[in-house]
Amino acid sequence: MKAAAEGVKFQFARALSTVFWVGYFPVAPGTVASAVALLLFVFLPVLQQPAVLAAGVLLSTVIGVWSGGIMEDAVGEDPSEVTLDEVAGQWLALLALPSGLLPAVLAFVFFRLFDILKPGPVDLVQRLPGGWGIMMDDLLAGLLANLAVRILLFSAAFVQLPFPV
Repeated sequence: MKAAAEGVKFQFARALSTVFWVGYFPVAPGTVASAVALLLFVFLPVLQQPAVLAAGVLLSTVIGVWSGGIMEDAVGEDPSEVTLDEVAGQWLALLALPSGLLPAVLAFVFFRLFDILKPGPVDLVQRLPGGWGIMMDDLLAGLLANLAVRILLFSAAFVQLPFPV
């Protein structure tokens, strides 16, 4: 009976951690999961409410630490199919930004850039054990992306651009 329960637990963790199998996309599953998170944000207006999106980040983080840890135990360190971390990080990158397509696209671009390049502290937190390392690098990348978008938009407010921001 225990083996069956463990099998069900693993399957449940796999479904959640891979964002219902998005993580098995054959090319750039992390980018695909980030795009899914962005599309959910754009097409589900309730997610544009900061409190709701913050709750989504928190919930996906808690689930991601648990399910990512199970996946890591089963298939190895930081498995590429685990993509719930990208959803949490992308949503953090979008949190409480000004509304509009430009801030959302910038948040996506900066998040992917920081997640892929893993500058300084992003790389360091990735080394945390289990699901913590899986989740924390993406959350830090999301935070840096959010700050980068804010700085860029703030700077653009003082520069005459040939297009509206």
